[in-house]
Amino acid sequence: MVKRRNSFIILASTLLLTGCGNSELEITQNDILEVARDDANATKKECSNVSVQEEKKYYTVSFDTTTGSYEYKIGKDGIIQERNYKRSNSEEVSTTEPVEEKKEETKSETETKKEEKKDSTSFDENQQQAINAALANAGLGQEDVTDIGCTLDEASQQYTVTFNFQGTNNTSTVDAQSFAVLSTIMG
Repeated sequence: MVKRRNSFIILASTLLLTGCGNSELEITQNDILEVARDDANATKKECSNVSVQEEKKYYTVSFDTTTGSYEYKIGKDGIIQERNYKRSNSEEVSTTEPVEEKKEETKSETETKKEEKKDSTSFDENQQQAINAALANAGLGQEDVTDIGCTLDEASQQYTVTFNFQGTNNTSTVDAQSFAVLSTIMG
């Protein structure tokens, strides 16, 4: 009797755990849209021309804000696979392809001072790649931010990229080998 009872408990536990492991999360189109809006740091009210298209293995999400247009490819698991951002002034930022900065011919004094500040701090090729990854992850270009810093923690093989965007300090951790953004903290 005791042996049969223990077998039943083990079998029931196994079935319960197996059932939990096999159940897939059901992610709705609203969930996918929320992931994209959260990544873009945009509220529902700030978004217009919203489109969510379901494909075989992912969703394509696009919307406009006052600062530009966003387009995402988000897997059925809710993880962003691709992100494209096009500023209102037609400059495109993408996390899948390198972006060349477009310079305007006329610049205000503030823009000139920002550029001078950038020129005074030089980064090596790997630091610049980490900075580019962190900024692309935030949907920003280098001209959008101030106080850029980048340091390598050799023990963890991770870059810490810091920058200020509209008065908010941001810190991103970037893998030194793959240049994938591991985490971002705003505030």
